[in-house]
Amino acid sequence: MASATAVTAVGSVVGVASGSTAAQNNDAEALAADATLLADIPAGQQAQVQAASLTQQADAQAIVADASAKKDAEEAARKAAAETAIAKKEAAEKAAEEAKERAEAKAAASRSSADFPVQSSYSIAQIQAMARQMVASGQYQCFSNIVDHESSWNYRAVNASSGAYGLFQALPGSKMASAGADWQTNPATQIKWGLNYMNERYGSPCDAWSFWQANHWY
Repeated sequence: MASATAVTAVGSVVGVASGSTAAQNNDAEALAADATLLADIPAGQQAQVQAASLTQQADAQAIVADASAKKDAEEAARKAAAETAIAKKEAAEKAAEEAKERAEAKAAASRSSADFPVQSSYSIAQIQAMARQMVASGQYQCFSNIVDHESSWNYRAVNASSGAYGLFQALPGSKMASAGADWQTNPATQIKWGLNYMNERYGSPCDAWSFWQANHWY
């Protein structure tokens, strides 16, 4: 069994391993004093004292490591929960936006040339106003880009070499008769046909515009 002096030495060694900076300074002084006493302890008891000190140091280090690991795990769990919440929020917002676009597209698609008064001629502003009512807001800019490049919003535009006609330069122009018999003179009929064409062939005006940018035709 270790002597009182040996126990004191153990306490000093452990204090140096696990205490604060100030405590370490004090314990270091105590350890230096006890080291002299330790030298007076028989060799067998010195080994016991040193073994006890190392065991206590290892136990203290294990406690610190466990606490650190627990803290890291809790932080990782909080971070994962926050990321999951953000992902769910973004997914919900995206779903809501897509639902809104589908509703707009459905409402726009239900409109026809009959919903607009027939005129002898139409200005670009009037044609664009029709298109805004017939094309979903999220798709309008892509739709407009294609019309800009194909006809500059001239519903009577004719390609001199190919005969392509109208806002979308349909070839032959008579294809637009599927949207209405007045396809030559009514831009609303042409818009109806062009929108259906983009949706059926590419999925949407924006998908059609992406194809146009890559190929300069659609």
